[in-house]
Amino acid sequence: MKIKLTEMEFRRLLDMAYVGNWVLNSTRGTDRFTEYDNVESLLFSQCPEHGMDSLTELVDGVPRPSAAFEQGGIHEAIADYEDSMFFEILAEELARRDMDFEPISPENFNELTNRIDEYIAEFELNGIDNISLDT
Repeated sequence: MKIKLTEMEFRRLLDMAYVGNWVLNSTRGTDRFTEYDNVESLLFSQCPEHGMDSLTELVDGVPRPSAAFEQGGIHEAIADYEDSMFFEILAEELARRDMDFEPISPENFNELTNRIDEYIAEFELNGIDNISLDT
């Protein structure tokens, strides 16, 4: 298979492959999905042919994203996504808790979304500053 990409499109593809592999494998320890590591390595092996030598390095003979790539802002993008997901999941969980974890139905869907929106608004204003736990 051949895919024609501009240099910028190839660079974006590197970002997408790295982020995707990060999502799939970053929490798995040694039980990684190696198929995704292999695709990432295949893409990063092409960097020298596109004048992007600094984005890849060999680790035990395998092309991997370089430290320069990893420190070039990609983890800030991942962190932004993680922060957003954290607050969205927390808002939904708190809203569902407030509703005694009733199954979602057409009758209570608006109530759920309203509660979620209220929590999201609170988090946008104050982050987690007003969250407390009763012990």
